[in-house]
Amino acid sequence: MLNEFKIGETEIFRRLNSPAKIQDFLNKLKINFEEERETCMSPRRVLATGKAHCMEGALLAAAALKFHGFPPLIVDLEAIKEDFDHVVAVFQIKGKWGALGKTNHAVLRYREPVYRDIRELVMSFFHEYFLNENGKKTLRKYSLPVDLSMFDSKDWMISEKDVWFVPDYLAKVKHYNILDIGQAWRLRKADAIEIKAGKLVVEKEIKIKTQGS
Repeated sequence: MLNEFKIGETEIFRRLNSPAKIQDFLNKLKINFEEERETCMSPRRVLATGKAHCMEGALLAAAALKFHGFPPLIVDLEAIKEDFDHVVAVFQIKGKWGALGKTNHAVLRYREPVYRDIRELVMSFFHEYFLNENGKKTLRKYSLPVDLSMFDSKDWMISEKDVWFVPDYLAKVKHYNILDIGQAWRLRKADAIEIKAGKLVVEKEIKIKTQGS
């Protein structure tokens, strides 16, 4: 399937020959604010449009990892209903886990491959995963790595159509609790300076005015 990439796409992936370079590339992509409609673009479409949200960034990162011999693995981070879930691509180097992510915020992005297992990696996101409105910490569950090779027959890397079958599958896989009820009740909210830092973004979303709005 890797042979089905176009020449220009192959050249890009060839240059992304380390997780750090993949993350640098993700950071340079514009944020996909889905101004016109919700999307779940394949890596091919992300390269063509030059933008991505977290799911699309994770897919592109997984495709780049696969190009260089890593398994294309993603992990779903599940938050409470008031917040958004997050998806990252994960990889192992010398038995330790790291992560790649696309986000508009200053946190929830790259993780060095220094974590012993997936739960330890996930917990590195916990403290900064909060609502800017009130400082409430929101991360609650996570999935184990999902190998996207299972979707090779559906052309998840090169499809010209949205690949909604990936997030649909993620929603169905088993997720593991991070906290018990008592721990959730005792959580301290982020303080004012943390909330201020949490509001730092790469791009400000531009609201498009529609007829009747």
